Amino acid sequence: MSDRPWLSAYPEGVPTDIDPSQYPSLVALMEEAFTKHANKVAYSFMGKELTFAQVDAQSRVFAAYLQSLGLQRGDRVALMMPNVPQYPVAVAAVLRAGYVVVNVNPLYTARELEHQLKDSGAKAIVIIENFAKTLQDGMQGSAIQHIVLCAMGDELGLIKGAIVNFVVRSVKKMVPAFNLPGAVRFNEALAKGRGAPFAAPAIKPDDMALLQYTGGTTGVSKGAVLLHKNIIANVLQSEAWNQPAMGKVPAGEQPTSICALPLYHIFAFTVNMMLSMRTGGKTVLIPNPRDLPATLKELSKHRFHSFPAVNTLFNGLANHPDFNTVDWSHLKVSVGGGMAVQSAVAELWLKKTGCPICEGYGLSETSPSVTCNPVTTTTYSGTIGVPLPSTRIKLVADGGSTVTELGQPGEIAVLGPQVMAGYWQRPDETAKVMTDDGYFLTGDIGTMDERGFVKIVDRKKDMVIVSGFNVYPNEVEDVVSNCPGVLECAVVGVPDDKTGEAVKLIVVKKDPALTEQALRDYCHANLTGYKRPRHIVFRTELPKTPVGKILRRELRDA
Repeated sequence: MSDRPWLSAYPEGVPTDIDPSQYPSLVALMEEAFTKHANKVAYSFMGKELTFAQVDAQSRVFAAYLQSLGLQRGDRVALMMPNVPQYPVAVAAVLRAGYVVVNVNPLYTARELEHQLKDSGAKAIVIIENFAKTLQDGMQGSAIQHIVLCAMGDELGLIKGAIVNFVVRSVKKMVPAFNLPGAVRFNEALAKGRGAPFAAPAIKPDDMALLQYTGGTTGVSKGAVLLHKNIIANVLQSEAWNQPAMGKVPAGEQPTSICALPLYHIFAFTVNMMLSMRTGGKTVLIPNPRDLPATLKELSKHRFHSFPAVNTLFNGLANHPDFNTVDWSHLKVSVGGGMAVQSAVAELWLKKTGCPICEGYGLSETSPSVTCNPVTTTTYSGTIGVPLPSTRIKLVADGGSTVTELGQPGEIAVLGPQVMAGYWQRPDETAKVMTDDGYFLTGDIGTMDERGFVKIVDRKKDMVIVSGFNVYPNEVEDVVSNCPGVLECAVVGVPDDKTGEAVKLIVVKKDPALTEQALRDYCHANLTGYKRPRHIVFRTELPKTPVGKILRRELRDA
């Protein structure tokens, strides 16, 4: 068996390797786009368009504003927003100023936010006002000194912006009352930045670009340290991989991608935002993809070619009565990631759009993409595809030896320029996942066929994947065990038609009066939506090993 059997499955024109050294930093990649594509539309949001030149100008003055605060080189800046234009502007600003982006899920509870702010040591945060109350409750003990508040209407112009903000604040009541003394409004920060000097630091490939938080098997979220060169590599790998399909976009037509995945998720960060920077593409920002009618209404206004999404979104859209109000005929590539793509969804999507879903695989620790099915495929393979250019995969047996027999399962281990530098300030956790020869152990168990196609058969970790988001049972158990009336509890994932998997909570009561509703209320206050149990079951005891470890597998099988 050759070193890279999968190369024979590469479509014509896809290189076996990419050269990440062509850019010294993500800043160089973005600044090339700002110059080369200045007059093209970079982002479209609620009918308003922002050109590459405008993103360039705004991010430059915002970078000057951040530098004026006295932040030091390498300081962390947290970004907590949905898909609004301020997000890409802030990302470009933070990186241009020589700082590190900390992506934060805006739906986090105060408890979840507090951990991430403390762990990252972020000194500044750019946050949309809808979640300012969460920040007020969750910043105790953090290093946050500077707060920039954004609003939905900031980038929509004076009149439309004012109307949108009024609706969000007063009609839909989406901004709970908050008190954050000293917070500066986004447009005010831009105005201050215009009068401040900007000094462009020299940024190197090995400098940290991103702290991307991922759940921990211990229940504690860890920051994957992603360097400038890691993200650059994954952008170039994704571009090379998509080329056989995206190369069919007619000459002179701007490649356009739909960004319905949240930008704080590494999939959208790299495959939507940064890849579109590299290709001079337009990105259509969808702030709330769960609102399917609004999403389809927005899609009906655009001619688009690329659509990365998760299985739940493909499924929801394809089954929606408004599906045919959208012109899908220009779609060249649909990439499914974050969770397993179901065969029924893949078949329906192909039938309705004529564009197959190419399932891929990746992790926060790998910037994220590791494997993907060829974009020229028209059949559902049930696999996660083959390794991308410059990526090597091996399967590792329990004892650490490499699995050489075809079809034999082993832990998927990844070697490539997109693999993280390690976990932020956790050398012990980093040592657990990096092999002596530089491979990253994913915790997923897979098999490989003779052509190098990989299939995931199990997970070493007890992680549950809900609509593409990782839920770590330990974290949910840790929260629930603090609920009055709970003696002990366990969390497992169960199959779910809509979300792929759902969280099931099994509880042994300490107080017989404890109700399911009381538990749900407690979870609502302490866990973000996708981590909350869909199913709650009460039992008199939990199955355990002789040592006392809860047997989650037995609970799953039951």
